Amino acid sequence: MLGSASIEGTEKMHLINFKELTGQELGALVDLGIEVKGSPKKYLKTFEGKSAALIFQKTSTRTRVSFEVAMTQLGGHGLYIDWRTTNFALADISDELQYLSRNVDCIMARLLCDTDLLKMADASRVPVINGCDEKYHPSQALADLITIKEKKGKLKGAKLVYIGVHNNVTNSLIEGCTKTGVKLTTVTPIFNEAARDDDLLSEAKKTGLWQSTLDAKKAVADADFVYTDTWIDMEFFTDPKFAAEKEKRIKLMMPYQINAQLLKGSNAYIMHDMPIHRGYEISAEAIESEKSVIYEQAENRLYSAKAIFLRLMGA
Repeated sequence: MLGSASIEGTEKMHLINFKELTGQELGALVDLGIEVKGSPKKYLKTFEGKSAALIFQKTSTRTRVSFEVAMTQLGGHGLYIDWRTTNFALADISDELQYLSRNVDCIMARLLCDTDLLKMADASRVPVINGCDEKYHPSQALADLITIKEKKGKLKGAKLVYIGVHNNVTNSLIEGCTKTGVKLTTVTPIFNEAARDDDLLSEAKKTGLWQSTLDAKKAVADADFVYTDTWIDMEFFTDPKFAAEKEKRIKLMMPYQINAQLLKGSNAYIMHDMPIHRGYEISAEAIESEKSVIYEQAENRLYSAKAIFLRLMGA
């Protein structure tokens, strides 16, 4: 949702997912990310004197680095807030947001539950950005679209295959691709029920740009890009309570690993949103392949964050 909320006569925009964005608007956001990447000096003082609160309930590398550095490079200040060391862990979310949003110009939150993010958006006086929750990961999908356009030269007609567990990243990819003309095939033997959004999937099916299959080899045959993600949520990967489910998933998913055998005869670029679990969803050989754009894709999280800040903060 790139939705609006009226606070004392001032309309503020939030980015929770892509539901309120048209394909044209999302495409413009992609182009803005590419433009700011190519002309960083142009935006150096854009947010001078402004601050963004960056709230983390989930662990993070790329989201924290990209949004914090983005705010710095745009001339503002990124305030890192660890959920566990604040009263967010104790108090009502809406109360805390009503206070916090009186002190900063934007809020990015990386949370466990989408419902909590929506509470934040409802209570906030300033724009709220979804930095990842169990249903959506819009800043990642925007970076993915930036990467696709950079490599392919266009979005419309590009062919992307996603292989892995259907999760929050999958939802945002489906939404982002079908809105911008990218042809997406998902190969998802496991569906993470926490990510279920039937309305999103129903709308995507109407476009004719999204299809699902379990035939990974056939799917990648004419793909321009092949994309994978972790099979186990990062917070559960080393959790002994999740050990049985981890073993079950690995056994089911191993035939769908991105490796040389699967990609034989394919000329597709290789994508992964990171963090990577080498030897599980992707082989080391695939990561280091000359067709891998994984680290470029990760770098584009910075330009995705900049584009989002610029769009929501009115620059």
